[in-house]
This record gives sequence, structure tokens and C-alpha cells, in this order.
Amino acid sequence: MTGDLSAAVRAAVGAVTDPELRRPLAELDMVRGVEVDGTVAHVHIALTIVGCPAADRISREVTDAAASVTGIDEVDLSVGVMTPAERQALTERLRGGRAARQMPFGPDSLTRVVAVTSGKGGVGKSTLTANLAVALAARGLAVGLIDADVHGFSIPALLGLTDDDGRPPAPTRIDDLMLPPVAYGVKTISIGMFLPRDQPASAAVAWRGPMLHRTVSQFLTDVFFGDLDILLIDMPPGTGDVAISVGQLLPHADVLVVTTPQTAASDVAVRSGLVAAQTGQRVIGVVENMAAMTLADGTTLDLFGSGGGAAVAAALSATAGADAAGADAGGADAAGADAAGPDADSVPLLASVPLSPALRRGGDAGVPVVVAEPTDPAAVQIARVADALAMHPRGLARRPLPFTPR
Repeated sequence: MTGDLSAAVRAAVGAVTDPELRRPLAELDMVRGVEVDGTVAHVHIALTIVGCPAADRISREVTDAAASVTGIDEVDLSVGVMTPAERQALTERLRGGRAARQMPFGPDSLTRVVAVTSGKGGVGKSTLTANLAVALAARGLAVGLIDADVHGFSIPALLGLTDDDGRPPAPTRIDDLMLPPVAYGVKTISIGMFLPRDQPASAAVAWRGPMLHRTVSQFLTDVFFGDLDILLIDMPPGTGDVAISVGQLLPHADVLVVTTPQTAASDVAVRSGLVAAQTGQRVIGVVENMAAMTLADGTTLDLFGSGGGAAVAAALSATAGADAAGADAGGADAAGADAAGPDADSVPLLASVPLSPALRRGGDAGVPVVVAEPTDPAAVQIARVADALAMHPRGLARRPLPFTPR
């Protein structure tokens, strides 16, 4: 009977999920032993590192899980730390056999990578990206978010990943593997999480090309996102170093272009899409932000004009159509199987997001509008983009499957 009770306690404890790794403790080999003496369960677990930020939560949930087993009245929990050899074995297991610093989002990955770009700053690209990530996670998808806007990082604040001083939390490290903080179900990484703690939260990052490339590369290789359905990358505005680096590292990525209705933004937004296409990436859609809003009296305020989003979509569609025609003429294989819509040569205007005080309030408070006020017109339009992406996951076309036929 004691053996059966021990097995039941072990099963209950092993089912507890590590909040950072998002896997059961049993799968992570964190349960070192379980013994039952009468109605007392003696449970021994090993955390990944000394000072694990999730230690209190894990201890509490392990104690509750053991106490929930019928016949257990008391739980004696002891907590240790993995040895270096155990941590190394864990990191190798988490990488799935991949070598250290090997990028998991290559051409054969089933994770859809979407880079969110804009031609210029100030169009609300980061706010839209953060809300889009949260909306996708709310649809049951496993979502990762890289804040690649190194000089103007804002994703942590938009997701509420900051402390009272405005600083985002530092990722937990397991040897050379980094675990991204999670907000609203979105695993997030940003350079703001690595700034020295003795600097003010408003400290600037003054880096040039090589440092920027290395940062983006490390975000892709050294951060453990686990199995993702979609990885969003919040790109810096324009067509500079980071855009080129992402194009080199992820030439198979999809691109979502953000603009405002005014010509000053839409003209340069086209350029960001063209640069993406030059690296082999595919523009899957345009999102127009700061579009006309309906006022309380029913009148419309088009502060930034109208038509910019449609103009960008039309210009990029024309370019995509010309490129496809040239590829067909040369006998090339068209690569439209994974496009957001059925017409691979068309770049659709996926949504027109109106000016919204609620969208602004959510960004300032770190509570995305898709969560705080999902019926707000801006949230409804962002949900349309999430639906479009969720309906068309990355397909299997032209990718080898991980088995060999006999």
C-alpha cells in the first residue's frame, strides 16, 4: 500500500509544470525522490539553478500536488539544486539534440516566423506587434516574441514586463541557455532585459552593425522558446542593419508591413517590404494603423488622412506579381504555398486599425487592448490580423520530414 501511495505522490508531483520551461517536472528530471511514511509524504526535488526565480511557486505547487493525494495528510518538501552534469544533460535535452548556438528556426522548422516591419518610426508597429502576439496566444497558439528594435526597445513595457522602476526582468539562465519571461502567454525577449542594473531604466543602447547582428543571432539561438507555432519579430523601423541581419538569418520568414494612412509613412513602408523581398522573405500583408476613428457624435476623424494602407498593399502586390512572373519565365519554382492568403502574388491589406485611446492606454499600462478592452474597434481590427495568421500555419511544402521511409 505504501508503494502505491508513493507512486501516486510521485505522479502528482511529476505532473507539476515548471513555469519557465513549461514542461512537467518528471520530464525535466527534477523529482529526485518520494517516500511515504504513514500519511507523511517526503518529497525531494532539484531546481535548475541556485536562486531560481520560480522556486517559491514550484515549491508551493509541488506541496499542493502531493497533499492532494488521498491518504496524505502532511508533506515534507526538501529542495536542492541540479549538479552541473544534470544541468548539461537538461540543456541538451531541451535543445532536442541540436548543438549549442544552432538556430532552431531554420527552413525545416514548423514554426512560422513573422517579422513586423515599418518604413519609419512612430507608426505604432511595436504596439501592434505586442497586441498581435497576445491575440495569437489567446487563440491557443504557442507564441514567441523577439524585440529586435534594439535602439528603441519597448515590448517589455507594452506587455507589462517591468518592475516598479520600469525595468524588465532578466531572463533565467541555465548555463548558456536563456529562458524568456512570459506575459499573457507570450514568451518574450528584449535587449532591455540585459542592460546593467546600475544604469537607469532609460539608458540608451549605442551599438553598431556587428553588435546588432550578434544580438539578433543570440536571441535566435540561445533563448529557449520551446516548440512554437509562431515567432513574431518586432523589427526596428527602416531598412538598416537589423533588417539585413534578419534577412540573412531568416530568409524564409514572412513579413508584415505596418504603415499609417498618410503618404509620408506609406511611401517609405513600401521600401521595407521591398528589402524583405530582396532577401527572399515574403510579404504576407499590410496593416494600416492610426486610421480614421469614429467620434461619439458619429462623425469621422481621419487625422492622418486615408488610403495609405491600400496604397502600400497595391505597390507590394505589383512588385510580387512582377517577381512571380519573372520566376515562372525562368522556370523557377513559385514559393507561395505558405502565403497568408490563397493568391501568393497578392499582398492584402489585412486590417485598418483606427486611432484609439484604449490602445494607447493599454500600451502605457502594460495591459494590451486585446485583453483590456477586446470590443474596442482597434482590438477588433488586430483580432482580424490574428485570425488571418492563425488560419494559415506554416505548411510542410518543400520541407523534409524527420523520418526515413523503409
